[in-house]
Amino acid sequence: MKELMLGNAAVARGLYEAGCEVVSSYPGTPSTEITEECAKFDEIYCEWAPNEKVAVEVAFGASLAGKRSFAAMKHVGLNVAADPLFTLSYTGVTGGCVIAVADDPAMHSSQNEQDSRHYARASKIPMLEPSDSAEALQFTKLAMELSEKYDTPVLLKMCTRVAHSQSVVETSERVVPEAKTYEKNIQKYVMLPGNAKKRHPVVEQRTLDLIEYAETADINRVEMGDTSLGIITSSTSYQYAKEVFGDKASILKLGMAWPMPVQKIKDFAAKVDRLVVIEELDPFIEEHCRAIGLEVEGKNIFPMIGEFSQNMVAEKLGQTAAEGKKLDDEIPLRPPVMCPGCPHRGLFYTLKKNSCNVMGDIGCYTLGAVAPLNSMDATLCMGASISGLHGFNKALGEAGEKKSVAVIGDSTFMHSGMTGLANIAYNQSNSTVIILDNSITGMTGHQQNPTTGYNIKGEPTGKIDLEALCKAMGIGRVTVVDPYNLKECNKVLKEELAADEPSVIISRRPCVLLKSVKPQPPLRINPSKCSGCKSCMRIGCPSISFKNGVCVVDHTTCVGCGVCQQLCGHKAFEETV
Repeated sequence: MKELMLGNAAVARGLYEAGCEVVSSYPGTPSTEITEECAKFDEIYCEWAPNEKVAVEVAFGASLAGKRSFAAMKHVGLNVAADPLFTLSYTGVTGGCVIAVADDPAMHSSQNEQDSRHYARASKIPMLEPSDSAEALQFTKLAMELSEKYDTPVLLKMCTRVAHSQSVVETSERVVPEAKTYEKNIQKYVMLPGNAKKRHPVVEQRTLDLIEYAETADINRVEMGDTSLGIITSSTSYQYAKEVFGDKASILKLGMAWPMPVQKIKDFAAKVDRLVVIEELDPFIEEHCRAIGLEVEGKNIFPMIGEFSQNMVAEKLGQTAAEGKKLDDEIPLRPPVMCPGCPHRGLFYTLKKNSCNVMGDIGCYTLGAVAPLNSMDATLCMGASISGLHGFNKALGEAGEKKSVAVIGDSTFMHSGMTGLANIAYNQSNSTVIILDNSITGMTGHQQNPTTGYNIKGEPTGKIDLEALCKAMGIGRVTVVDPYNLKECNKVLKEELAADEPSVIISRRPCVLLKSVKPQPPLRINPSKCSGCKSCMRIGCPSISFKNGVCVVDHTTCVGCGVCQQLCGHKAFEETV
């Protein structure tokens, strides 16, 4: 049956058809929907893991037991999972094990622009790279087969445009391979140095075998056209090249990002007059071509930064750009902001009011860095806020401790914040950590996490008690505040900064976008009381604006949180009936 399908949904469908039985992931845009779609199949056990490292280890355990398994993450998540990944290359698999990584060129929702193909080469693990939804399904099934045939985990590389675009796929029935019986094998799976030394030659031979496979694999295909120009490409860049050139150029499309063929590329190069590599981000294919002795153009033409497009490919290679229409009016910029009623807003206002140094983290609350709150000094990676605060305070002593905090979300704290807090408790910096508990993993679209009490299917499950956890880790001062109560937030913040021991403040209120949260009636302005002082604008709420010198509340977006009321000395904000 043919149907239109999102790239991520196609990966999930491929896992279903391939007989995958265990899926463990951590949500990360643009990979999140793969696991959400997998959870719709009752035949597949699915879970959200606390972080990507755990997810890969769960997939390894399921593979060890003889079942086909899978883990998904975004590119920076693969950094977290790198520790088990590199050794999993040595152990190999029992049941097929596929790990999807979704890159984010142009950093639509990421803190860096990273090319995950380097991980395939560095870990000596094969990587497949689909260019549309049909290939996402096909390559996922192939990845499972290659995993078992070559005794290796297989990386499946997605990117934003493939993950979040739709194209036609052809579905088929689920086929579960015969279960493999678990057998104890210390030499293969216990990576003591003596065993690892014996496994390394196996890995090197496997790479040679995979290169031989790449020479004839259908996923590395040649499309001969005009031989005056030969293009080597992959992923979305292939789509752009085809749209620009059609059969006016010859194309070698690499569906296997690593290892790449050698003779196939040389044979293709010999048939064309000019050889150009089109690839987003790093010159990965280009460097391979040069390493095998070919003269090739690539990053001398195309940038190493951002996404490509049809028009850009056309422009760089001297073709006529695709026709398109542009609005005559200039569209005003709309920078991202916290939602109306976001529980993080009151807390960040309090931090700014107290001129705090704020070590930030990854989540919706990273928007605390933007105007008018401007309440964040650094954001590095998941969990770094707490570890960074400890180092900051150890370097500055009391000058840092009395005015510096770390902010971290509930999901991010479970992901990688606990070890940083353990370091504070153990090595004793007088650091104040604020856990922004909005009862969900917000930034990636409301996924459950170990603090919510529900699993990926919304079923009740074990729930981490943050207060008890922090106290068990050695933090004596743990206080819960309501971020809608500015006086309470200000009082508790001052008390904890003044304390001569580590402390944790839990800022707790559910995300206003949760279906279980019932908004209050919107507020309205009494024009006779509004002085136009704009004190209410200091919190940056999108529901508040000014017209003719008077504050206006947008009733379609206001959730009645009341934070603005607490800033207005003239009591101009009134409740509606």
